Amino acid sequence: MTQALPVVPNFINGKQRAADKAELLTKYNPSTGEPMASVPLSTMKEVDEAVKAAQQAQAGWAATPIKERVQVFFRYKRLMEERMKELSDLVHEENGKTYAESVAEVEKTIELTEFACSMPQLAAGELLEVSKGVECRINRYPVGVVACITPFNFPNMVPNWTIPNAIVLGNAMILKPSELVPFSSIRIAELLKEAGLPDGIFNVVNGGQAAVEAICDHPGIHALTFVGSTKVAKIVYQRATSHYKRALCLGGAKNHLIVLPDAHEEMTASNVAASMSGCAGQRCMAASAMVGVGKIDHIIEKLCNEARKIVPGKNLGAVISKQAKERIERYITEAGQQGAKILVDGRGAVVAGKENGFYVGPTVIDHVRPDMKIAREEVFGPVLSIMRTETVEEAIQIENANPYGNAASVFTQSGGIARYVAEHASAGMIGVNIGVPVPREPFSFGGWNESKFGAGDITGKSSIEFFTKPKKTTVKWNPEARRNWMS
Repeated sequence: MTQALPVVPNFINGKQRAADKAELLTKYNPSTGEPMASVPLSTMKEVDEAVKAAQQAQAGWAATPIKERVQVFFRYKRLMEERMKELSDLVHEENGKTYAESVAEVEKTIELTEFACSMPQLAAGELLEVSKGVECRINRYPVGVVACITPFNFPNMVPNWTIPNAIVLGNAMILKPSELVPFSSIRIAELLKEAGLPDGIFNVVNGGQAAVEAICDHPGIHALTFVGSTKVAKIVYQRATSHYKRALCLGGAKNHLIVLPDAHEEMTASNVAASMSGCAGQRCMAASAMVGVGKIDHIIEKLCNEARKIVPGKNLGAVISKQAKERIERYITEAGQQGAKILVDGRGAVVAGKENGFYVGPTVIDHVRPDMKIAREEVFGPVLSIMRTETVEEAIQIENANPYGNAASVFTQSGGIARYVAEHASAGMIGVNIGVPVPREPFSFGGWNESKFGAGDITGKSSIEFFTKPKKTTVKWNPEARRNWMS
């Protein structure tokens, strides 16, 4: 008799809750291929329960001074530091990335929380005497109940792009994590409760499409953030805004690295290889397209040598599912059939002792044409496509022609060329001799074009605008003050 898998709970009003009669989805360990748990595909019923709990708790939380609200996140930060191994193990097990990458993810979460702890200073109101005896002031108020829909690739960090900032600013939140990585979110909820967050302020509802649609449609949710594919980001943005919600939806990417012959060989090769393969290529800031300008064979040779040092099961983690592995390998096969040259081939990767794991080895493909599918679409795996041009202007044309706009980087020792690429690349985050140009706090994360739908960025100071409503008050107490047109 097969033993039933444990069912992942939701977390509503400070307690673990089972989803009532929900359909169950089997969650597999990416590294081994073994089933781990059953994940409930919650519906509007569970979303409504979470919203009601959030509504009841939010008014009291909003009335709590921000200096007191932020104390929860000082304690939350300390708890994450104390539980680093536990939290990193969870990410490693449910996502399949290496343990070192999992630690780095939790460390980034701590940095995000540190930024949220500065909110009392950053979100302070403004006051100005605009005329003699007349003062104008701005105070910020929370939006109310907000939601956060997150992907599988960063089960700890991406939820915390929004959790600390939104809650410190006085909102209550409902998190819908990817059904492929349900464990970190429940642990986050437990740590927040341990840190002193009142029940109902943070809730977790597991599920798939039905839960997302319920969040978009529910009249009690006033704003939402989404991170995922561009196809779904568009749908979520349109559906949420059709119900007059604030929405900020981040989509996919096709990040281009432009490499010049004068680039530092070793630094470029190691940076590009790491960018292509880090987190098994499952990140929206991964290098998936390299545009070589002129004679760069010497750099490509070193790049391939670096790629061969990246070994599945050692310093390269698994991809999220069997379906993802098959999809990534189809892209590689099709590129070869269309005339591209596969220099390093990661298809058919098998890890001893984990033969059923979902692994794809590092892959470098040269002489890719811009019209090929692998050059246009987001592969989301450890695969680098190399295109060739003769001029920087041609390279920029290729970069500009792609519909996405998360990141672009240039590798060169020429300050003039670096400035030219930075000014002309159509992307929201630019790197010079950096393979993964993710801004560090307090600088915000956000792309352009079809990598983002909605105004502002999801982290940093930009999040203050998204998660608050400004109230402007004009006051005059002194009737004897000198008058002019402003008073």
